[in-house]
Amino acid sequence: MALPLPRTYVDVHILQTVPPANLNRDDQGNPKEAYYGGVRRSRVSSQAWKRATRVHFTERVPEQDLATRTRRINGALADRIADRTGLDTEASARLAGALLAPLKISAGKKEGDTAYLFFYGHRQLDDVAALIHDRAAELAALDDTELAAEIKQLPVQEKFSTGHPMDVALFGRMVADIPALNVDAATQVAHALSTHAVELEFDYFTAVDDETKKGEETGAGMIGTIGFNSATLYRYASVGLHQLLRNLTDQEAAVTAVEEFVTSFARSMPTGYGNSFAHRTLPSLVAVVVRDDQPVNLVSAFEEPVATSSGIAAASARRLAREYATATRAWGDAPAFTSLCHTFTDSGQTTELLSDTFGEAVTFPQLLAGLRTYLTDTVKQAA
Repeated sequence: MALPLPRTYVDVHILQTVPPANLNRDDQGNPKEAYYGGVRRSRVSSQAWKRATRVHFTERVPEQDLATRTRRINGALADRIADRTGLDTEASARLAGALLAPLKISAGKKEGDTAYLFFYGHRQLDDVAALIHDRAAELAALDDTELAAEIKQLPVQEKFSTGHPMDVALFGRMVADIPALNVDAATQVAHALSTHAVELEFDYFTAVDDETKKGEETGAGMIGTIGFNSATLYRYASVGLHQLLRNLTDQEAAVTAVEEFVTSFARSMPTGYGNSFAHRTLPSLVAVVVRDDQPVNLVSAFEEPVATSSGIAAASARRLAREYATATRAWGDAPAFTSLCHTFTDSGQTTELLSDTFGEAVTFPQLLAGLRTYLTDTVKQAA
């Protein structure tokens, strides 16, 4: 049953400077871009950073409490049945197919695959396998018609509709031909955009053949080019705590999911050409704003591109602070909670402006602790 929590949005604003890199390539292998404010910007798609965030979850959260997205759910279920029951591969695959058949997931071109990626929790699939654990041998001995009749009585769809793992609850699930399995996402993630204009550059590289005989052979073993750019990115995401509670139906789990998302969203990085550029950095600024009206993306701070010969990150932070202050004043908004972590050390305009708008800066662990305390109190009061 849905918990009676009013709309509560946790907005996350991040500024992050990335050196020469190709984080997220387009169909030509170059860094993705977008025109915004009349100039070309570096862009990292929301899908790329959501994927990076999910991968970061695996470093912090036990696998059984997470989800996976694959076309090969039939094979994964068959493996679980075989491990639990000792049935051979053929019998396990037949039972797995029978268990999934009532869902009517469209079949893919390759035998055993689904037509689309299916996002499910590891624990959910374990629960489906457990439905036949004690009867596996008996069911395997039935013909197809009898097996289908027996499976039809089992709550397979219910197992996929409840007990959602954190990442399914956060990012949602869309199953076009089975609306009952859809999960409304609690999280919105924007495409990251550079706060300034960028130009696409190319790295011309050569690889040397180590076995070339000196004095007898010349030239490179191979040559190539890699497109890249460097940018200070504005990144934004928003988590609807009220929707997250509906998806998880557990207050502590919902608050923990927000904390894990903020942590992984801030610390993750898409890995495109990671070995070539070693581009991994940490954000210069993370600001969290809890609102009870609507999510507010502050990218309009950079509609006019930042133009400075140095200190782009600091100039971007000042722009962000002014945009936040202007929006708050003009619209009469009064955010319920704000917290700020940044790495700017000057004692002048940047740090003062940030403090005046978002409050005094704290460390990232302190930001997470303060956010957790506030959200815990909020859901308790609502309940």
